[in-house]
Amino acid sequence: MAVPPPKNGTPPAPDSPRNGFDRFFEISARGSTMSREIRGGLATFFTMAYIVVLNPLILGSAADGDGGKLAIPAIAAATALVAGVMTILMGMVGRFPLALAAGLGVNALVAFEIAPEMTWADAMGLVVIEGVIIAVLVLTGLRTAVFRAVPTQLKTAIGVGIGLFLTIIGLVDAGFVRRVPDVANTTVPVGLGIGGKLASWPLLVFVVGLLLTLVLVVRRVRGAILIGILGSTVLAIVVEAIANVGPSVVDGKPNPKGWALNVPELPKTIADVPDLSLLGHFNVFDSWSRAGWLVVLMFVFTLLITDFFDTMGTMVAVGQEGGMLDERGTPPRAKEILLVDSIAAAAGGAASTSSNTSYIESAAGVAEGARTGMANLVTGGLFLLAMFLAPLVVVVPFEAASTALVVVGFLMMTSVRTIDWSDYEIAIPAFLTIVLMPFTYSISNGIGAGVITYVVLKLAGGKARKVHPLMYGVAALFLLYFLRGPIESVVL
Repeated sequence: MAVPPPKNGTPPAPDSPRNGFDRFFEISARGSTMSREIRGGLATFFTMAYIVVLNPLILGSAADGDGGKLAIPAIAAATALVAGVMTILMGMVGRFPLALAAGLGVNALVAFEIAPEMTWADAMGLVVIEGVIIAVLVLTGLRTAVFRAVPTQLKTAIGVGIGLFLTIIGLVDAGFVRRVPDVANTTVPVGLGIGGKLASWPLLVFVVGLLLTLVLVVRRVRGAILIGILGSTVLAIVVEAIANVGPSVVDGKPNPKGWALNVPELPKTIADVPDLSLLGHFNVFDSWSRAGWLVVLMFVFTLLITDFFDTMGTMVAVGQEGGMLDERGTPPRAKEILLVDSIAAAAGGAASTSSNTSYIESAAGVAEGARTGMANLVTGGLFLLAMFLAPLVVVVPFEAASTALVVVGFLMMTSVRTIDWSDYEIAIPAFLTIVLMPFTYSISNGIGAGVITYVVLKLAGGKARKVHPLMYGVAALFLLYFLRGPIESVVL
């Protein structure tokens, strides 16, 4: 519809670009300004910068199949580097205000399930393979087909289950939940703190930090998770200076009341040249002979499943927040956005930081006015700056950082309300998906149980045609995964 001219007879001036920079990012065309983009980029960084602290603590706490561990400062530097480069690439290619970093949930899968079966280089090689597969799916258009094959509510259940899995990891790492010695076979498997009591200074720091973070989240304070980690760390430093608690292991002997992973003491240097020794430390071949092709195949598939659907949902959610979706619910340059995201997955494996993916925290930047990829230049630049502050990471104990895992678990849990619990054919698979992840300490177990149960219930109800053909293939793969023990005993 033509716009009527104003009363003075002068036609209205369109939102024309002011310069080449404006034209490239379509800042004026999307109704934004430079100041809004800068403000949005800052907001996005401060709501997701916690990953520079949290990712090293998750990956650094696990050992691979040979007992090897990754150096925490090196993980921190690589985490910041890849997040910065990939976020800027998304801004330049996708031109969409969507920041990327190491994915929570996927890093837990790599640390606690994949790495123990092989070496770290092999595990990160599988992440690279996963990223390449997703890139191929994007370029061929198959990603949308696979996305549509899995029922929406089952996808939701996967996210909720990962949230609960992260929560229990946080509670266990902080020592808030611990195994109970079952001497007489009468005790529960886990209990509160030490002997049912919060009987240590580190546990007090965790509880205070968690309550602080929750208050900030409820009050909608931007950067609540990061503020919670920093506040808890400061409290931990003060407590250690006064009480001299010490580490959780002293001379090879356990100290239940000590700090987990790191003793909170100020480092000698705050800034340092980043340790980038982990870049390129991956291997895409040896894992097949080390863990077996079936296990490797299932790991790659599980990585793909857990990394695959979050991005599409995040992309749509961020676009909806800023009113940037078309009539079909698709954001501009969708193919480019998905391609950069797949490159980020492979880049994360190549840098030993686990798969990198799009962050829903980008919605905070959109709420502050970001509408274009220019905001990503700000966010990515700040991540690159954070790369030089890696020594600070060794100050943060689990008791301070684990607060974020619990809060992120809650945020992921909120999606459970969209599942139709009155429809048992989807509610039961969703339930099994959700509960088996934390109860078996396995993301893949939860996804596999949900997929297999969904297919079985549909077949039993005479609704075989309502199941997408790809789901039968996925269910068959998971069935092989669960039966690999008996199969190996027969074949080998």
